Amino acid sequence: MNNGGAEAAVAPVGGPQPLEWKFSQVFGERTAGEEIQEVDIISAIEFNRTGDHLATGDRGGRVVLFERTDTQDHVGHQRDLEKMDYPINRHPMFRYKTEFQSHEPEFDYLKSLEIEEKINKIRWCQSANGALSLLSANDKTIKFWKVQEKKVKKVCSMNVDSTKAMGNGPIVGSGISTSSRQYIANGGCTSNDFSFPTGGFPSLHLPVVTSHETNLMARCRRIYGHAHDYHINSISNNSDGETFISADDLRINLWNLEISSQSFNIVDVKPANMEDLTEVITSAEFHPTHCNMLAYSSSKGSIRLIDMRQSALCDRHTKLFVEQEAPGSRSFFTDIIASISDIKFAKDGRHMLSRDYLTLKLWDINMDSGPVKTFQVHEYLRPKLCDLYENDSIFDKFECCLSGDGLRVATGSYSNLFRVFGCSEGSKEATTLEASKTPMRRHGLTSSRPLRSLGSPSGAVRRGKGADNAALDANGNSFDFATKLLHLAWHPTENSLACAASNSLYMYYA
Repeated sequence: MNNGGAEAAVAPVGGPQPLEWKFSQVFGERTAGEEIQEVDIISAIEFNRTGDHLATGDRGGRVVLFERTDTQDHVGHQRDLEKMDYPINRHPMFRYKTEFQSHEPEFDYLKSLEIEEKINKIRWCQSANGALSLLSANDKTIKFWKVQEKKVKKVCSMNVDSTKAMGNGPIVGSGISTSSRQYIANGGCTSNDFSFPTGGFPSLHLPVVTSHETNLMARCRRIYGHAHDYHINSISNNSDGETFISADDLRINLWNLEISSQSFNIVDVKPANMEDLTEVITSAEFHPTHCNMLAYSSSKGSIRLIDMRQSALCDRHTKLFVEQEAPGSRSFFTDIIASISDIKFAKDGRHMLSRDYLTLKLWDINMDSGPVKTFQVHEYLRPKLCDLYENDSIFDKFECCLSGDGLRVATGSYSNLFRVFGCSEGSKEATTLEASKTPMRRHGLTSSRPLRSLGSPSGAVRRGKGADNAALDANGNSFDFATKLLHLAWHPTENSLACAASNSLYMYYA
């Protein structure tokens, strides 16, 4: 793969070759000079289990659903294309399906706090009867949504003559006989007796209810609230299909999907005296196959694996995963950059992926002595930690994801860049891509060339942070800390990535 100075190295003979990523499609692409609304910025993204549906949440509290179009219903169309002379590109294609308002801004009068409508997490649930089910969470409340097609019912075959009803004519159908009309005009009886007219009312009939079209309807089935004193940072579905967990800074709660009135506190790290607090929970995830196991990460860079069968309150961990510091490497920023922002289990349940500020780490749950592999995401920012601390960028929380086969991992960076690493034995794959229609474009840039800020609505050309004092990546490109790719998701069965760059959703395939 020729990418002009890119960081993707060719794997050794016999090892897996780096993937060649191509642009697939984009939703919500900005036009030149378009101002980005804060409420439109994407804050969560998730594929469902089959990969046929994709959900995004934004800071305005909305959830947008996309559905795949190159399977099932479109197979016939694909076959027709195959018969034509020109070749077709086979890769996952999605289209807009529907959207709904999941959360509204609220105000906590007891604590005098505003609760944002921003969607923090989305998790798909098992589907039933053709309906799509998902959980969405903001800082305080989790909601269970069901999205399904509803037939729009319409009343037809009325006894009203529409042509005459619009004018001054009688509203009863013209087919009714004169004697019948006289019967109706007299209040249901003739002038002579109370008998029905001869032959009854042959033209009167009951209206018929018919279903003409189907509309997608989103219904909030349950609201799981009043269980978190601090901001919710994670929700995760259990493999049993019946329960899920929600985590905030100090507690993890276990819920039953059918019961919204109560939850069970299974992890509590809140000390008796808050002055003794040294670390907080940053992320939590259920094991993909063992319904009794879950892992949670902390701001000190550790991951704890717990077994819910040991006790009701899981205050003791089964295993502790933490990388030991190198002697003499400690600094003011050590604890800050060690904080884990996201963890994910591989589909096989054997490996875990964690993301801290500068690195991705792959762990084997059977080996707690240290990570199996460490990937440097943007090590060239280490000399700039002081500047990053001053502008609060050092506290950015990047997500990570694994491919369905577990052979590759991905995470985001600044300037709307994202990295893809190979994690199989002998792989040297380390590709840098940009969330744009030309993902390899930035690899040809040099540090002397002015950098267009993707976050600037005017699209004005400007130099990187401080021009001469800019942070440069391995290719000599300036970093724009205002545009960061925090959220991305890997298709569960194919090499396809969905990336959220501000208010735009970019999709790539390999």
